[in-house]
Amino acid sequence: MTQKSILITGCSTGIGYDAAHGLRKAGWRVFATCRQQKDVDRLAAEGFESLRLDHQDDASMKAAVDEVLAATGGTLNALFNNGAYGLVGPLEDVPTDGLRDLFESNFFGYHTLTRLVLPAMRAQGHGRILNCSSVLGFMAMRWRGPYVASKFALEGLSDVLRLEMSDANIDVVLIQPGPIRTEFRRNAIAKFEQWIDWKASPRKAQYEAELLDQLYKRSDKPEPFELGPEAVTKAVLKALTARRPKARYRITTPTHIMALAKRLLPQRVQDWAIRKV
Repeated sequence: MTQKSILITGCSTGIGYDAAHGLRKAGWRVFATCRQQKDVDRLAAEGFESLRLDHQDDASMKAAVDEVLAATGGTLNALFNNGAYGLVGPLEDVPTDGLRDLFESNFFGYHTLTRLVLPAMRAQGHGRILNCSSVLGFMAMRWRGPYVASKFALEGLSDVLRLEMSDANIDVVLIQPGPIRTEFRRNAIAKFEQWIDWKASPRKAQYEAELLDQLYKRSDKPEPFELGPEAVTKAVLKALTARRPKARYRITTPTHIMALAKRLLPQRVQDWAIRKV
């Protein structure tokens, strides 16, 4: 039997790194990609077929897909769009260019890469597209507006694509993690410093009393009900091997609770509860 192949983005750490290891252990041929060459080299030293791919760089995406298809003889069983980042801050303080930058990585890059692999999947008559969303893809949270907006958009894109690709035998699946132990919160610090001028904000006192502490002092502390990235890998494997995969795979207790609250609670009650977080 021909070994199944998958292209995974954002494999330098966290969810992508664990998924690459977990899927390789499960027998998949893994093409593990990273934005930075040093991380590509590190994964290559670990025995992976690793390539540089940046969701904000169209040329790198095309080159990576071309290399993968050349290596497999033109086939690809699955794509796991995983790479993303967060930008923390009240929306009134987020410059539009900062929002555009985040959407290039978290949304437009997913769409571009998906379009690049779809011709091969159509030609082979099957495929699976997994998009890493979030509990914040269906539930809003203060100070996370850019990330929330990108994941809400990704949920809509994935739902439409799932409907449109059903006649091509290509499944589109949303992976919805909640709090997962990764470098994600620590990595958000650099983007905050790049884009947010908090000292000029009308919320300066609020930053000093609350937001800066959350970002700098508590970014390494575990969140309630936090799980390791292996929990996501387990869901990814289910989504890849199920005969008829679910549209969404929810991970962690908060994700399940929020999904239930979204269905059952009035919006004002939801807003009150979220403001307490």
